[in-house]
Parts: sequence; C-alpha cells; structure tokens
Amino acid sequence: MSDLEVPLRPKRKKNLVDYLVQFRWIIVIFFVLPLSFLYYFSIYLGDVRSDCKSFKKRQKEHDDNVKKVVKRLKERNASKDGLVCTARKPWVAVGMRNVDYKRARHFEVDLSPFRNVLDIDKERMVARVEPLVNMGQISRVTVPMNLSLAVVAELDDLTVGGLINGYGIEGSSHIYGLFSDTVVSYEIILADGQVVRATKDNEYSDLFYAIPWSQGTLGLLVSAEIKLIPIKEYMKLTYKPVVGNLQEIAQAYIDSFAPRDGDQDNPDKVPDFVETMVYNPTEAVCMTGRYASKEEAKQKGNVINSVGWWFKPWFYQHAQTALKRGEFVEYIPTREYYHRHTRCLYWEGKLILPFGDQWWFRYLLGWLMPPKVSLLKATQGEAIRNYYHDMHVIQDLLVPLYKVGDALEWVHREMEVYPIWLCPHRLYRLPLKTMVYPEPGFELHRRQGDTPYAQMYTDVGVYYAPGPVLRGEVYDGAEAVRQLENWLIENHGFQPQYAVSELTEKNFWRMFDGSLYEHCRKKYRAIGTFMSVYYKSKKGKKTEKEVQDAELETAELETPEVDEPAD
Repeated sequence: MSDLEVPLRPKRKKNLVDYLVQFRWIIVIFFVLPLSFLYYFSIYLGDVRSDCKSFKKRQKEHDDNVKKVVKRLKERNASKDGLVCTARKPWVAVGMRNVDYKRARHFEVDLSPFRNVLDIDKERMVARVEPLVNMGQISRVTVPMNLSLAVVAELDDLTVGGLINGYGIEGSSHIYGLFSDTVVSYEIILADGQVVRATKDNEYSDLFYAIPWSQGTLGLLVSAEIKLIPIKEYMKLTYKPVVGNLQEIAQAYIDSFAPRDGDQDNPDKVPDFVETMVYNPTEAVCMTGRYASKEEAKQKGNVINSVGWWFKPWFYQHAQTALKRGEFVEYIPTREYYHRHTRCLYWEGKLILPFGDQWWFRYLLGWLMPPKVSLLKATQGEAIRNYYHDMHVIQDLLVPLYKVGDALEWVHREMEVYPIWLCPHRLYRLPLKTMVYPEPGFELHRRQGDTPYAQMYTDVGVYYAPGPVLRGEVYDGAEAVRQLENWLIENHGFQPQYAVSELTEKNFWRMFDGSLYEHCRKKYRAIGTFMSVYYKSKKGKKTEKEVQDAELETAELETPEVDEPAD
C-alpha cells in the first residue's frame, strides 16, 4: 500500500441514529432556520440600539456592569460555592467539544451585557470592544469607515472573547499573526475582584502574554483594545487552480504568499489575504487578495461579485469553478469577503442541508441561512452529539509551514476529509514563552515564509465527515483524533481547544507549554476560583470533586520557572 492509499475497512451496520442524522434537515428547515433568523434579527436590533448610544454612554454602562461583576465575585464563598463560570449555557458556544464543564463550576457570573463596541480610536488605530462583540458586529461598524480589525475571523458569530481566550485566524494572519497577536490591552477582573489593565509592557505583562489560549481560566475578560488597519472598499481576489499530488499542492500554496527569496515583509511581494482550498488529493485552488479602491473595482472590464447575497453560490463551490475555468480575477466588496464562509459554514452546510446549495433552495430559503450553531447543538440530543464526535471531524491543525505537505498526506491517509482549508499565520517569538510557541532555532534555518522574529505556521482546517463514514465503513473517530494529536505533538503542532480532544493531561502539557500559564494561575490567585484550562478542555463530564482535587494537587506543586525574554 502506498503512502497515500487509505486502509480498507469493513462495512458498518446502520442504526436509528444514522437515520436521525440523515433526516435531520427536517428539523433544521422547520425549526432551526426560522428560530435562527429571529435570533439573528433580535441581536441585530440590539446592536442598532447600542450604535445609537454615544461612546461615552456605552463606557458608563460598561463601568457599571464591571462593578456588578466585581460585586458578584465578592459574594462568592469559596468553600461552599464552587468554581466560577459564566452564566452562558454550554450549548451556546460555537465550539464542538462534548463537555459539560459547568457541572463542576456552578457559581455563575453573568457577562451577557458585555456586547458593545466601546470606542473606535482613529488616532491610536485601536477599537475598544467588550468580549461578546462578534465579528459581524465589529465589521459592520468599522468597514464603512474604511477601517478593520487586522484579523477578522470568517464566521459572523465568533466573538472577541472566544477568539482571544481560544483561537482566531484569518487570511491576513500571515502578516498580523493570530487574533490575540493584534490585541493592545486586556481589561481583566481577577479572582479577588481586582480590575486590571494588562499590556505587553506594564506590570501585568506576564498576564498579557498568558491570556491567549487560556480559555478564560485566569480571570474574566471584560474589554480589549484591538489593532485597527486602514482598508479599501473591495478585495481584488485571484483564483489559481493547482493540479498535482499533495506535496505539490502544498508547495503551490506556500509559493502563493511566501517569496522564495525570503523577502516576507515586502508588501509588493506578499498579498493582503491568503487561503487555499484542497478539494481532493490532486486538485486545489489557491486564492490571494489585495485591497482595491472603488474606482479600481469599477473600471471597465473588471468583474464585481457580491458574494454576500443569499442566492449566490456557496463560496467554496464558486472557488472550485477555477478548476474548470482556469485562473481568474474578480472584485468582492470587502465586508462580504470577510464573511464569505458564514452562509454555508465553510462546507458544513452541505451535511446539515444536503440540498442547501441547490439554486432553488438558495433563492427560496437562502435568506434564512446560516443556521445558528448553538441552536443546532441545542436540538441534536445526546445520541446525535455522540454520533458527530465519532463520525465527524471538526479540527484545526496548526503546523509549521514546511510540514504542511506531510500534514495533508496524514489527513488523507487517516481521515480522508475534503475539502481542506489552508490558511497561514505567523507564530511570533515573544518575550515570554507562551502556550504556543515557534520551534526552537527556527530562525537559523531560513525556511520559506519565516522571518527572524516569527515562524510561519499554517492552519490545516479539517471539517467534514471522513470518507469511510460517507462510504458506510467502520470508522473509529476517537482513535483517529488520538493519532492526530500524537502526530501534532511529534511535529511541534498545536490543536485549538474548541475542538474535540482525546488528550490526556500529560499529553496536553506536551503539546502546550504551561510554565507561564501556571505561574499566572498562582500569582493572580486563579487556582480554586477558575477551572484549569486542561479540565475545561477535557472531553466528557467532570464532577466538582474531580476538578477540585486536581486544583488542590496543582496548588501544592512548586511554581514553575518562567522563561526570561530572549536576547
């Protein structure tokens, strides 16, 4: 068997859950989609009401809400009330982990009012926002000003707090890094109710570097200042088809944004936006975008494609036409480009509504898309949720850029999931060693895409049902995830914690570096108040005693050494 051949598996007998999943579209059409529309509309009205208030009034409301949270924290009796959690229901989160961590964290703190844009500072080029502001909301405010967050995650529903405490990436991350790399300051409420502002160069700089990937386990984030960049009205997008084996596809993807002469900081050689979609083991489409003015876009002969209209073909399918059409260029309104994957949830919409991409559905009901992810989770039930964990893959692999070809071959051999999303990002060498960090000595190799201050990584997005499942074969999803996580550890890769994980605690801290995180847990008294990041990410249900025993064991350990700033 060659390296790219997939193993033969026996056929799997269907059961009742298979049929429930197959015909789940009935519930989606008649229940989830209408409720999603009403939900999105109510949120939009709330955003409009917020926009009608002055920044000064929003700031006053913010300060009042912070005082309420502080008061609530000080009401907690540590010996009786258990660990702190937000009042948001577990199914509301966009992540797909099958965890019920709030069973072990039942002292609830309500952060629901924190969903306002507090300020747009055009002089400092920062936006001050609360943690429940989502990407659709912030882009609706900034894009008309010809401004944008440096990194705007594609799905409208993703929130600032989730992208900071978890993981956020976009097609501009090869320039600006991950979402958390664009943050200027955090406003954090610590376990004792103290409100602090953490920046990279003040007394809370260790907390500033420890917050990303911490899943809200160091304190409660109540606002953040995030970098803004100037933009133009359109994105000039070039679609370039690639045909070859997976290693050749990987090299074409690297060449689309990483100059071979190493001039990675030259804007004339590096596009503003990058992504590649791999449709099968031999075909992919590389996309590169540059901001363009309205005047340029509307010049005679240019094609303008408003991909945001509900009746338009789903974006990943539109891009796939380049495999037949050949290379082509079009201009997309910038905000519509930012959220190009929202309507069809990348390509997950095809599994949720098998006919959702058909022209008749798009014209008749496309305006109801996308279904709210939280409502999908709320209506799926325990059996269907477990089915998706075993028979479905929603994973992001963060791997060094030079290993992307190996990652593609591994995914094909072990999971056989297509399409695959590729998006590069810089992993910076920071003054302190954070949970995710570049390979030691990367700067000595001068690999394509790297700079002396950052190693280029890539996100390999694997979202869909594996090939064996689609063919009705036996498939062990949990074992596949375990093998994936082992591969990542061996190749200095990382797995975002929103995904389903099979990591043991030992392997979790083999994948991530915990020295700075544990240092801040102790220094800022988070132990005994907030659940640790491993137990929050751990698959399955947890009792309060299990978590408290683990917290006690952690508290008794010596404080780990924290890496000093690099020379």
